[in-house]
Amino acid sequence: MLSQATPSAAIDEEPPPDDPVRNRIVESASERFFAQGFRGVTMDDLATELGMSKKTLYQHFDAKRRLLDAVIEQKFRRVRQDLAAIRAARQDFPEALRQHLACLQRHTSEIQPPFIKDIRQEGPEVFQKVERLRRANIKEFFGDLMRQGRRAGFIRKDVPAHIIIEILLAAVQAIVNPARLEELDLTPRSGCGLITKVVLEGAIDPTSRACFKHRHEK
Repeated sequence: MLSQATPSAAIDEEPPPDDPVRNRIVESASERFFAQGFRGVTMDDLATELGMSKKTLYQHFDAKRRLLDAVIEQKFRRVRQDLAAIRAARQDFPEALRQHLACLQRHTSEIQPPFIKDIRQEGPEVFQKVERLRRANIKEFFGDLMRQGRRAGFIRKDVPAHIIIEILLAAVQAIVNPARLEELDLTPRSGCGLITKVVLEGAIDPTSRACFKHRHEK
């Protein structure tokens, strides 16, 4: 069975201390890394943009790779916070699914091809970190969503909910990785969008599709 993830499962690392300077650095690095790539932005660039000395920058992050780790962790922490807020709102299943997909599209739209290419070159351990955090979030939040949909009669009963999630995870792992995205000429957003459309729409019970479509066309 699909196990429930604990609140700490998606982000193993403890939340960073509330350090305004550190937060500024991570925010600036996130914008630059996701848009221009990790390798295309230097620590000199970041220090200049932030109006601080390199010494101050290195006091918070003694290596660019540590800053990359912080950027990735912050991204998944924010995805998790947004998904948790959607779950807490207790919307009905069609609206909850719409908001889950909108959340993923919003977050993945920030990540541009140069970042994906650089992650591919940086080494497998970086993408393994991304994969681990992504898998934990999908299992917890989309697992909960599928169970909600099953209870409400929207999710087909001939396929177990945890199998739907495993299919979703396998598709994401196979397609939304640097090598395959580049090969298929997809962005993270378009790749995720195609997968969720095929897998999640296929999980909708046939007798509920008309109602579901009507709700989403409002």
